[in-house]
Amino acid sequence: MSVQLTFRFDKILPIMSPDDIHSSLGSDLLDLLKEDRRIERKPAGTHVRVLGEYFSMWANTAPEGGLIFLGVEDDGTISGCNRLGDRELNDREQANRIYAPDARSESKRVQVINHEGEQDFVISIRVFYREDKVIKTSSGDAFVRDGDSKRRLSDEEIRELENDKGQVDLEREPARSHYPEDYDSDLLRQFCEGVRKLRQTTVEHSREEILFHRRLGKFDGTKFVPNVACLLAFGRDPGMEFPGCKVRFLRFDGEREETGANYNVVKDISIEGPVPNVIAGTASILRQQLREFSHFGTDGKFYTMPEYPEEAWYEVVVNACAHRSYGLRNMNVMVRMFDDRLVVESPGGFPPFVTPENIYTAHHPRNPKLMDALFYLDFVKCHNEGTRRIRDAMAKMELPAPEFAQKEINSGFTAVRVTLRNSAKQRIEWVDADVANLIGEDLARLLSPAERRVVNYAAERGKINVSDCFRIVPNIKTWHAAKNILVRLVEKGVFTYENNPKIKKDPQAHFKLKQNGKPEGN
Repeated sequence: MSVQLTFRFDKILPIMSPDDIHSSLGSDLLDLLKEDRRIERKPAGTHVRVLGEYFSMWANTAPEGGLIFLGVEDDGTISGCNRLGDRELNDREQANRIYAPDARSESKRVQVINHEGEQDFVISIRVFYREDKVIKTSSGDAFVRDGDSKRRLSDEEIRELENDKGQVDLEREPARSHYPEDYDSDLLRQFCEGVRKLRQTTVEHSREEILFHRRLGKFDGTKFVPNVACLLAFGRDPGMEFPGCKVRFLRFDGEREETGANYNVVKDISIEGPVPNVIAGTASILRQQLREFSHFGTDGKFYTMPEYPEEAWYEVVVNACAHRSYGLRNMNVMVRMFDDRLVVESPGGFPPFVTPENIYTAHHPRNPKLMDALFYLDFVKCHNEGTRRIRDAMAKMELPAPEFAQKEINSGFTAVRVTLRNSAKQRIEWVDADVANLIGEDLARLLSPAERRVVNYAAERGKINVSDCFRIVPNIKTWHAAKNILVRLVEKGVFTYENNPKIKKDPQAHFKLKQNGKPEGN
């Protein structure tokens, strides 16, 4: 006996890529499709010049481009393309050759029944994203998909996107700054000393000559004119020209980013200045926020290890600042810290020829002159092993492998996201090193895994209530069971109970960690 299975396109449509849709497209699927981030519908009579704008739009929209369905009205009515002559059909299928000549596409005809009940066809045109080039129309305009509509890019946006794709060399453009008063003399001194030491120069060159030889500016007569790379590396305030030259650090309470009334950001810090200072400032913040954990070895002694290896997270931060697209002037690097992971997101997609699949072997820096400056300041190694160092450092601590991904952020622009995950098992079973110092190793040794997690939480946040306990302890079934854990810790002398005795059921009641036998903060 055979069983015929029905394939439910409506269930998988949201996750289908433009390629999936184009290859599977038939009249049954066409009826289900609406305009969205992948699809544009156009009547058969649409002028070829207008179609050229949509070829440009999809070719500039990361990460996959999109589809044009020719012969479908804006409201979804299938009007078909039968009424077009052969020449008109050819002109529309090949509109990009004249009106968006650098766009890459392919097309096919899909047999349908039109709105008048007649045999007809729709043309599906698959337009591919161009990672290497901004695609303009024959009139010099460029477009991207913004939500469910076409948006013309400004001249500045076109230039930013061209820089992101490697078409222009933003680093070598003259900086709009005053030299030397707008530059950090201490950083410049460290850089010049690094160049002299590593290159073992025998001739005494001036600071400006060294900057010139390292391609960080040029001379206009006797006057030194720094370029953008020099401004980013040494400028006192690169944000005047590049507002996004900063890192924004967000620490979240929990494992999700909430909004509105549940907004759960507990730290929000911006680090600005020249790139070396941004890197150093971000590293300082992370060192303060990341925890060390202790566990009992088989010999009965405490051993500590960090939440993430510094070699890994530091390299991620350096890469985010050094390889980001500064053409996206207003976008900054984001560092988001959750209970279970650290996420670093930098503007611009992967540099050309770099993918998640070859991330450990490919080497194609987006900002080579900035990288060169950071090398002589001893911030980067330039040995093509940074990502491997991240991977190996995580593996050495038996933590999950780093995750590298590219995501669309808005209007055709992309960002690289690197995720480091800590060990859930480690969080449950290990005691925070500072907590062990507070309550003593002998007492910490007697804690159950659930009690360890509760103590960790209270130490990190200063207090804990029954609802918090119920939320963070796995496999706990009732509110009373959560309260019992906290009461036991009071009985063991780990916590004190804080409430207003004048209120029968004080909604602000909570438990606090004792320190040296006294409630913390007393």
